[in-house]
Amino acid sequence: MNVAKGFKLLAAALATVAVVSLAWGAEPAPPAAPALANSDCVKCHAKPAAAIEAKGMAHKTSVGCQDCHVGHPPAVAKKDIIPSCGMCHTGKPHFKLAGCLSCHRNPHTPKVITFGKDVTDPCLTCHTEQIAKLKTNPSKHTKLNCSFCHDVHGKIPQCTQCHKPHSADMGAGDCKKCHQAHMPKVVAYGNDTPNKFCSACHNKANSLMTASKAKHGKFLCVSCHQNKHKTVPNCQECHGSPHPAGIMNKFPVCGNCHSIAHDLNNWPAAEKKEAPAKPAKPGKKQ
Repeated sequence: MNVAKGFKLLAAALATVAVVSLAWGAEPAPPAAPALANSDCVKCHAKPAAAIEAKGMAHKTSVGCQDCHVGHPPAVAKKDIIPSCGMCHTGKPHFKLAGCLSCHRNPHTPKVITFGKDVTDPCLTCHTEQIAKLKTNPSKHTKLNCSFCHDVHGKIPQCTQCHKPHSADMGAGDCKKCHQAHMPKVVAYGNDTPNKFCSACHNKANSLMTASKAKHGKFLCVSCHQNKHKTVPNCQECHGSPHPAGIMNKFPVCGNCHSIAHDLNNWPAAEKKEAPAKPAKPGKKQ
């Protein structure tokens, strides 16, 4: 065997060894995993996806899974999967509150808010108009925590949950025709409020009006007592000056002649008083 042929055989042997080494040695690196899409998350995380679909609010429409969960183990540490709310929610007093999850228990249903019965301060960061009314118009409601009435976020309770209606004619929805919950002592009503609502508290006045034969008996209470509770109008607002100036000066109070507005011109009969005995004339027998 010549030298050239020997080199050829050696080269072939070396090539065979190399092939065998590759076959039995370290495996080649796997191809890079394809990037995950939001639609891939539901394959393993069906429950969060269903919650977002049902009540995700902006978390459903404005952001996707990977906008919050930026990565997946093992590429990202498990502790870094759950983002802080402040990553997106900034710029408002409410977002500065600590412990978001104490009320927003599930980030996948962010507007499903649950809290206890002694919550007020977090509410005030959003509901400034309501607290302003409560403080400006003090009442028993002012001393209550917000969650005493609103034990579920967004719930507007019926007044009859705590208060009895003024009369059997009034239902739970009628309270708000005169009272605002955050300023309940400021009684105001519309110009179509029926007399039966007024009579629940002002029964005597209503009874006199109902029995009266004067024109006032045909009017709604709110025709005279407009807009604000306890408004007592001047008769001249409707009647002007119906008498000559001399009479008006002599009797400046209309009730001097016309009794009260609820019972016009109906004076109680004067009690007959027995005339005192005249003194006997001197010398005349009694």
